Parts: sequence; structure tokens; C-alpha cells
Amino acid sequence: MIKTPIVREGYIYIILLALITLITMWGLNIYWSIVPLVLTIFVTFFFRNPERNIVDDESLILSPADGKVMGVSEPFYEEEFLNREAVKVTIFLSIFNVHVNRSPISGEIKFREYTCGRFRPAYKASVTWENERHTIGVENGDLRIIVTQIAGLIARRIVSWVALGSCLKQGDRYGMIKFGSCTEIIVPKEVEILVKKGDKVKGGITVIGKVANS
Repeated sequence: MIKTPIVREGYIYIILLALITLITMWGLNIYWSIVPLVLTIFVTFFFRNPERNIVDDESLILSPADGKVMGVSEPFYEEEFLNREAVKVTIFLSIFNVHVNRSPISGEIKFREYTCGRFRPAYKASVTWENERHTIGVENGDLRIIVTQIAGLIARRIVSWVALGSCLKQGDRYGMIKFGSCTEIIVPKEVEILVKKGDKVKGGITVIGKVANS
């Protein structure tokens, strides 16, 4: 998985903005270069990829993303991968959050689906079925979960570093969404959800839920 301090997908943006800053500074003056310089700093900040101390505990389900919990759903029947009653936690990522996604549990990717769609603002409820998204299903013994990366208004590309059959450790980085987005995690209904709407979470750090009988 990608472990560099800056995600490699950000290099092209950083280099181009840095060149624009230098050209503006030399061709015009230092004051005109302030705007592209600020953008260069922000984009570098956006594509940051911090190291984190991950707790390896099979009884816990960790947050797949940094952001704010938009909601915890009522139980519903999930028929794509879990094939059982489930609960969904939706996390909104602002442009100031780390956008690298992490695996909530250890396991193998047994389901993967990329769906083309629209690019509506990620905080709208309809993005779940309207926007472009990338879904993986991770299996660890009897436990199955689903994590979906959803593109937003500005985020026009979802990046994945894994494939069907990839094995992930809890907290492993597996992809990112560019410039503002939403991440959903679906877990079995029996999982004890430990977050609520409005909570701030950190990928690989915040415990989303606790597996029953653990």
C-alpha cells in the first residue's frame, strides 16, 4: 500500500502549481505568485498521507476515513455481499480532511464494484445511489463488511490501490478520493455501533463498532 508522506496521485498537481508559482514570480512579480503558492501548499496538504498507530483487534471495526459522521441508518437488508440485516454509517470528508481510506478490518476483498454516476455534493443523501462510487466487500471468517468510496462535486476521481482477492490488514490504506467526498461502511446489524451523527472520526483510529460476542 502507499506509505509515502504525500500520496503519489498528488505529485502532478503539486509540480504543476509549483511551476506556475515560479513562472509567475519570474514573469510578473512576487505578489502575483502568492495565489498559486497558496494553492501549491494547500494541494500538498490535501494529499498528505500520515502514519498512524493502528490497533490490531478483530473485535473492533475501525473508521475507513477521516471526517464527520453524517448518519447511522436503521437496519436494512443488504443483498449485494452481506446477504443479511445490516446498518450503514456514512462519513462526510471535507477538503481539509485526510482523504486516504483505510480498511476497517483485516480480511480478503471478496467483492468489488465500480459504478459510474453523477458528481453531486457529497453531503447530499442522494449521492449513495447517484454519484460515482467504488465498493469493496471484505471478509474475515464469519464477518463481512462493505466500504464504499463516493465521489463528490469536486472529487472527480476515485483512486484504488487494491484488486479483487487482495488481503488487507486492519488499518491498511487501500485508496483515496480526490477533493471532497463521502465514505460509507455497512456492517452486520449485530455489530454494536459506537458512533452517532455529528461525531468526528479518524481513519484507522476511531472505533466505529464492536463485533458482538467479542
